[in-house]
Amino acid sequence: MRITLLGAGHIGQTIARLLAQGQDYEVTVVDRSPLALARLDGVAVATRVAETADPAALLAVLHGQDAVVNALPYHLATLAATQAREAGCHYFDLTEDVAATRAIHALAEGAATAFMPQCGLAPGFIGIVAHHLAQGFESLQEVKMRVGALPAFPTNSLKYNLTWSVDGLINEYCHPCEAIRDGRNIEVLPLEGLEHFSLDGTEYEAFNTSGGLGTLCETLAGRVQTLDYKSVRYPGHRDLMKLLLEELQLNKDTETLKEIMRRSIPSTMQDVVLVFVTVSGMKGGSLVQEVFARKIFADRDAAAPLSAIQITTAAGVCAAVDLFREGALPQRGFIRQEQVALPDFLANRYGRAYQQSRQVESIG
Repeated sequence: MRITLLGAGHIGQTIARLLAQGQDYEVTVVDRSPLALARLDGVAVATRVAETADPAALLAVLHGQDAVVNALPYHLATLAATQAREAGCHYFDLTEDVAATRAIHALAEGAATAFMPQCGLAPGFIGIVAHHLAQGFESLQEVKMRVGALPAFPTNSLKYNLTWSVDGLINEYCHPCEAIRDGRNIEVLPLEGLEHFSLDGTEYEAFNTSGGLGTLCETLAGRVQTLDYKSVRYPGHRDLMKLLLEELQLNKDTETLKEIMRRSIPSTMQDVVLVFVTVSGMKGGSLVQEVFARKIFADRDAAAPLSAIQITTAAGVCAAVDLFREGALPQRGFIRQEQVALPDFLANRYGRAYQQSRQVESIG
């Protein structure tokens, strides 16, 4: 299968290395930065320099390919999907942006190829888990989805290090969030809905952020009373972000905020990803709650270290592509994450990254 991978950044590098390990994919990595592509020296992929924000340049690199995996910033998702349809390529991406996903859904209408956005961690794996648990209930009362990509050793006041895209981080902190309350689809404000919980002896907070639900609001409409998604952080992070975004009004000047964060907050490869889903409802005539809780840790291998967010995000999209190639997913039109069967995902050679994580046994 011939694949063009757009983007050779933090996550794109990991996707390229994973797909290159087997014999099933012929991968060409495209980025506008020769320096980023040079980091793939020694990996069994082709590389090509192109302006990824230019429609004509994108179309040129997609012609003749079977599929495109888009690991570019979220604001380029609609452009990449549009050019993929023009070139006749299947399309996969990692976007958490709600508007982009809706635009891609529209592009998929009547298409001869498949469009599967949101293939990362959240949205992505978290929706696969939630839908799998929900299927076991006769009626649903509440579905709560919580995900955190956290530094293992927080030292600053934000108790946060950069583990993934600053663009994506600020985007989810600034846009309205989908939810279901009392059986009705609604929008709630980002950074609101603060809650605290402990997991495995560590205290956390969680609050509304945009995009993590994927298409579950539509899929579970009319079936669940309460559905929401929140990002998990260490206590105190939310209040400082509200200060920056709302009181100092940097939500009106996000480019300045991104520059401040890139300059002042170190990135880290020493992180942990927390996945926490609870589903409650009626099962066998009784009100029952089921929980899925995992921690995925960074790979500290000295020769090729991988952060937990690299592992989980890259595993998500690579497993989606792999299951699609095997015929386990629809071959045309819009594909939702919840159309992936959790057992199939966890049995996949890439999805096994989540199986090898540590299951958390107790929640307080």
